[in-house]
Amino acid sequence: MNQSIKSLLLCSIGFLMASGIAAAQVEKNSDLYKTLKQQDSILFDIGFNKCDIEKSAEIICDDLEFYHDKGGVTNSKEEFVKTMKNGICSNTNTTKVYRFLVEESLEVFPMYNNGELYGALQTGKHFFSTNENMTYDKSDNYALFSHLWIIEENEWKLKRVLSYNHTSKEKSEN
Repeated sequence: MNQSIKSLLLCSIGFLMASGIAAAQVEKNSDLYKTLKQQDSILFDIGFNKCDIEKSAEIICDDLEFYHDKGGVTNSKEEFVKTMKNGICSNTNTTKVYRFLVEESLEVFPMYNNGELYGALQTGKHFFSTNENMTYDKSDNYALFSHLWIIEENEWKLKRVLSYNHTSKEKSEN
């Protein structure tokens, strides 16, 4: 991810935190945390890992914006679904890649408008492998992510995604 996008993201998060629009991270046993962890599971365990793209598409806003430091920008749910169908979930793809959440890294920050919950920022670390039984300790890579979830018609929908810092663990430790 280029430095200006990182700076914009950090400034935006800082502004939200300083202005009181976003609250502190919720407890891992809270309903909000559990709900968004479940949404993450639908998006990745079901949509990405099992290629049930239609199931994961149900929780994505039509105007999705997905910023990826290696793959560029995706500007809609339609474009995202097409990319998944023609890429990682294509029948011609011979190298299946799995995504794994680093459980202890997941954080959720609620966002309020005049005291009413309207969304949440979910951040964390994940890694990818062609071995569906890989563990983080044995993996050689990771990436960071930030997901903006919005409540639309009483349902949590993924609106904005930042996926960045895709790197090898060896490289990041040196």
